[in-house]
Amino acid sequence: MQKGRSTTPKVWRPRRSIRLLGAILAGGQARRFGSDKAHARYNGFRLIDLVFDHLSAQCESIVVCGRDEPGFDCIPDLPEAGMGPLGGLNAALHHARAQGFSHVLSAGCDAPNLPHDLAQTLAGDGAAIVQSQPVVGLWPVELAPVLASFLDDGGRALYRFAGGVGARRIAFDPPLLNVNTPGDLPPTA
Repeated sequence: MQKGRSTTPKVWRPRRSIRLLGAILAGGQARRFGSDKAHARYNGFRLIDLVFDHLSAQCESIVVCGRDEPGFDCIPDLPEAGMGPLGGLNAALHHARAQGFSHVLSAGCDAPNLPHDLAQTLAGDGAAIVQSQPVVGLWPVELAPVLASFLDDGGRALYRFAGGVGARRIAFDPPLLNVNTPGDLPPTA
């Protein structure tokens, strides 16, 4: 898989008034995984490359938040590293707003089976998250100052932030993969 270019056909693009920035939240320390899970393999591909590929099918541009990853556009977590996924989402929302995007489609680097119609499934009024994986969500950029204030006040829980902004919770059946330990990766065929 070539970095920086998706090999997946474009399945769904939002209407022109919606500009999507894809954000791969990858600033975690992967303590439960025991090594860099962004580089772990699923079906022969690195997890981060698979997430990039799935988001590229739906987004105009992609950034990796919270780490330097060769071959990708990267931005640091805001206001600083170590704030969990909200630091990456905060960085993505501020970057998206400054670049004229209307929404951020976020996913962790550990969700290798994102659907190619994720943005369409999450589309609607306000923010939306995947019920079992709140790091996967669709966020209007107007939430950038709200999230910055939440973090300044000591907030760190993604579910609490999502609830506070009235994010809709969308269930997927079957649920999306969430790779936290090596045992979460299905055996290779």
